[in-house]
Amino acid sequence: MEEPHQPDYRFTLANERTLLAWVRTALALDVGGLGVIRFAPEVGPTGGRETIGIALILLGAISAGLGYRRWAATDRALRTGSPLPPTGALKLLAYSLTALSLVAVVLIIARALVV
Repeated sequence: MEEPHQPDYRFTLANERTLLAWVRTALALDVGGLGVIRFAPEVGPTGGRETIGIALILLGAISAGLGYRRWAATDRALRTGSPLPPTGALKLLAYSLTALSLVAVVLIIARALVV
């Protein structure tokens, strides 16, 4: 392992801004989940609204953790001069939100057909 060195501050600051973007995304998911639980009409069977809200909050927690992990790995790479690490975090977040959106649509349609 190479001896750490001080990278160009612009890259360090860009990495920090990226972490803050992940944190903002996590916060938005948390607030969205709480909003669904508190203000959305019931969808699907009893507890559907809570299920969607909790899933959003969990995605927020996962996003915050993945964002920090990505920041730490990128910081390590910048300081050692190694290649930037690959990430599957964006794919995970995108696919998870796609799946959750489809579940929400199915629950809303199912509720409309029953009523």
